[in-house]
Amino acid sequence: MGTQKRLKYQQEFLRKIRHELYQLFLAHWREIALNKGKIKLNPDWDAYFQLEADGRLDVFTARDDGVLVGYVFVLKSRHLHYKDHLMAMTDLVYLHPDHRRGWNAKRLFEFAEGCMKKDGVSTFTIGMKHHKPFSAILDRMGYSPQDVSYSKYIGD
Repeated sequence: MGTQKRLKYQQEFLRKIRHELYQLFLAHWREIALNKGKIKLNPDWDAYFQLEADGRLDVFTARDDGVLVGYVFVLKSRHLHYKDHLMAMTDLVYLHPDHRRGWNAKRLFEFAEGCMKKDGVSTFTIGMKHHKPFSAILDRMGYSPQDVSYSKYIGD
């Protein structure tokens, strides 16, 4: 077995990396999105930029020799039930399939978690699609299941 090269994990500004994101967003959408025939990929960049400007969106990335191969988008806010606590929840989580071996995903989550802790976040919630689970990684990191969501397409 060959030696796996370590990826570089960092926090980056969305405005600076937007031009690099589309191909990864597209691969992500193709892999996990439901209702692809009815809901097309169309990110609201202005809303993302505003969330980032307001300090409510952080973007953590994984790079291989400078090439973007993964990201974790995190939304932060005060919880409506617990206003004394800053909560964080993933909006997007993706790591290119070529990099899903070893500890890459765990290290990306650990990096994001460390940054959130420095920001004063109390609870970091990581979501995943039911049909594409990565719960084994989260279990090893001390996360536990909290909520279950169901969805149904009800548009025309």
